[in-house]
Amino acid sequence: MITYSIGLKNKFRGITVREGMLFEGPAGWAEWSPFLDYDDATCVSWLRAAREAAEVGWPAPVRDLVPVNCTVPAVGPEKAAEIVRASGCSTAKVKVAEPGQTLADDLARVEAVRDAIGAGRVRIDANGAWSVDEAVRSLKQLQRFDLEYVEQPTATVQELAEVRRRTDVPVAADESIRRAEDPLLVKKLDAADIAVLKVQPIGGVRACLGIAEQIGLPVVVSSALETSVGIAAGVALAAALPDLPYACGLATVSMFTSEVVAEPLVAVDGFLPVKRVVPAPELLEAARADAERTKVWEERLSRVRSAG
Repeated sequence: MITYSIGLKNKFRGITVREGMLFEGPAGWAEWSPFLDYDDATCVSWLRAAREAAEVGWPAPVRDLVPVNCTVPAVGPEKAAEIVRASGCSTAKVKVAEPGQTLADDLARVEAVRDAIGAGRVRIDANGAWSVDEAVRSLKQLQRFDLEYVEQPTATVQELAEVRRRTDVPVAADESIRRAEDPLLVKKLDAADIAVLKVQPIGGVRACLGIAEQIGLPVVVSSALETSVGIAAGVALAAALPDLPYACGLATVSMFTSEVVAEPLVAVDGFLPVKRVVPAPELLEAARADAERTKVWEERLSRVRSAG
């Protein structure tokens, strides 16, 4: 088991370095990389997903390629357009409602992305940062960019349901599913048009497939900002879903300054291949965290094992 530490090209989710643990089991390589601000109880499902990848493997795929979107952090308009043009993707997800920024910043960024992607699709993600009224006001201005959907505009399921009633922009639920005591409350309250599922936070590919079947909404599979080892699990989920009407948020390894596999899961013409990946020994060693960070993660893993 190795602890990795890899830099990010742009600040994302408030961090500039991504850390996690990688290990190999009889079924292949797995990643365990819950964010550092998550408590031990939250991290249990992440470990369950890693064990599934390493010890059990994943269901058989029904497709060989998975369509993906590029992800645009809360950067300036010029950088946003550059990210879109370099991605080769025909769908872009744009981060909005960043702390310390304004709606004017969001409008400029989304406009730059719309111009760069042309006839492609643009979706936005607020990570639950808006109030209901803020979401409605913001969407009235942002919807002129022909939004595919808004992801998690508000924090709670009840608020999502209200936003959905007050806007024409389709609503996607992310945190309201993966961090909820009842992930099916979104369905019960008719709070979303789309379900965003992430393998590690939910507890594995099979756990996600179970939610997808019960929730009865179109699914977008998204990344938890992982290396190609973790992304492969997301691709496996997307490949196993009976229907996949939307591009998935899995093209995120390009946000890293380096990788652990020789052929990273980078989108080509907007698609990722369905395959297992194996780290290259020299790249794995180059990504190895120092002794202090390794100790932090080993102690964290021990606590989470006890909690689970």
